[in-house]
Amino acid sequence: MTGMKLNDIPAWKKLIRHADIMSRPEKHLKYLLEEKDRLINFSLNGAGIFYDFSRQRLDEQTMGLLFKLSDARRLKEQFTAMVCGEKINTTENRAALHTAARNFSGNPVFVDGKDVMPEIIRVREDIKGFASQVHDGKITGSTGKPFKHMVVIGIGGSYLGTEFVAQALDPQADKKIEMSFLSNVDIHNFGSIASAIDPETTLWIVISKSYTTAETMANTHQAYAFMTEKGLDPAQHFVTVTSMGSPGDDPSNPVLSSFHMFDFIGGRYSVTSAVGGVPLSLYLGYERFERFLKGAQDMDLHAQNAPVEENIPLIAALISIWNNNFLGYPAHAIIPYASPLSKLAAHIQQLNMESNGKSVTQSGELIDEPSGIIIFGEPGTNAQHSFFQLAHQGRPFPIDFIGVINPHFKQYQSQSKGVTNHQELWSNLIAQPQALARGKQDTNPAKSFSGNRPSSTLILNDLSPENIGRLLSFYEAKTVFEAFVWGINPFDQFGVELGKTLATDIRKQMAIKNQSSKHRFDDVDPITRFYLETLFSGK
Repeated sequence: MTGMKLNDIPAWKKLIRHADIMSRPEKHLKYLLEEKDRLINFSLNGAGIFYDFSRQRLDEQTMGLLFKLSDARRLKEQFTAMVCGEKINTTENRAALHTAARNFSGNPVFVDGKDVMPEIIRVREDIKGFASQVHDGKITGSTGKPFKHMVVIGIGGSYLGTEFVAQALDPQADKKIEMSFLSNVDIHNFGSIASAIDPETTLWIVISKSYTTAETMANTHQAYAFMTEKGLDPAQHFVTVTSMGSPGDDPSNPVLSSFHMFDFIGGRYSVTSAVGGVPLSLYLGYERFERFLKGAQDMDLHAQNAPVEENIPLIAALISIWNNNFLGYPAHAIIPYASPLSKLAAHIQQLNMESNGKSVTQSGELIDEPSGIIIFGEPGTNAQHSFFQLAHQGRPFPIDFIGVINPHFKQYQSQSKGVTNHQELWSNLIAQPQALARGKQDTNPAKSFSGNRPSSTLILNDLSPENIGRLLSFYEAKTVFEAFVWGINPFDQFGVELGKTLATDIRKQMAIKNQSSKHRFDDVDPITRFYLETLFSGK
């Protein structure tokens, strides 16, 4: 059944017809919410997350059909195949083993007959040892001063997940090392960091699997030049996270240490590998990083083992398919009512949109239904004063609301209008999904709200490292389950290559011009020539 076209699957055909039923006036959410035990019947609690989907536009029949779709696509079997090391990344003939990076079971995971866990454990131990020596002052910069600042050089999956986790756990970052991210090749990114750091106490962490990514290499060369100009030995201020044997793992180019990445862990799934492990262990301490890993493992095990009817990321993925392919919502917002989660949406943007923004199936055929959704988001309540006008009265889009019961800072209990700040935050977290679902009629059309706008709510007890790991793994598993439904490969990213190829040709023209001011851009199209001449004219 996994090789069938979506429109040939009986459950898919029935869901199309059922979507028409759910669009009838009597199926408005304001009526569905009046049903007995609505919350009990449409919520789940597992792996540290409470997941409420009672305000989605669905009923028991919807869920039954979605479960049949799950069976037809063998979602759990495919997830288990992924976790066990089968080469489900078919276009690149690779396994997809981000889950192995947080495997503490002691069980082997085989790829091509070789257990990959010893190498993963070795890298973890290398990270633990390095972080400990930096924190103890045994590893210092070239002038003997301890490191007080680190700069992560990397783009896309080499930093987005790490930035999300670092921001989420910032109040627990007690190792007296500040963190910056040098991702954009825009010189303003480098300049702002260079003006704020003390070079003598700065550690640069270069993250690139191939060690050839153009933006990352440009920033790395800039950083090397900067440190050299300051009279410092770059070899005593740089570490690399890269593939074994890459140019960043070359003994002729010495660094403090190199930590290895694996070809079976893609960038956007890599925060639980050395990609996140090195900077997060320095920032938070290795023990907290390991707690984060074990939280991610909790959700991995839930996604693999929980029955379909109780499987939180699987059900979330099915609801996403329902909203996108049957109810016609092309976008999805992530609104955490917790400022520490402010970088979550940016990470999930890449995770989901790079994974599932595909046009062909795993077998190379054009997909017969649109795949991928537009992900965006901001923390609440800021989002309410930004784009919630559209959410309530413009073009609708489903929303994930995320709440945290116990905030990092409990000591601030001042009250306004009789409630604390955290209680005020929760009053909005509770009200917004209800308002979107129920709507409100008014004699003034401008003040009327149609309602019937779907959302889910996820609740975490606190922002512990374990819960941040669970939240990360939830969205990773949800993304993968969506891909399995569509029959696409969520582990390649050929869609980013065309622009890079064109940029390479343009870069060559710039390099020639830098060598010879007389060079004319005669070999490029007129529009490209205009922009090149504009750049070099300085106007």
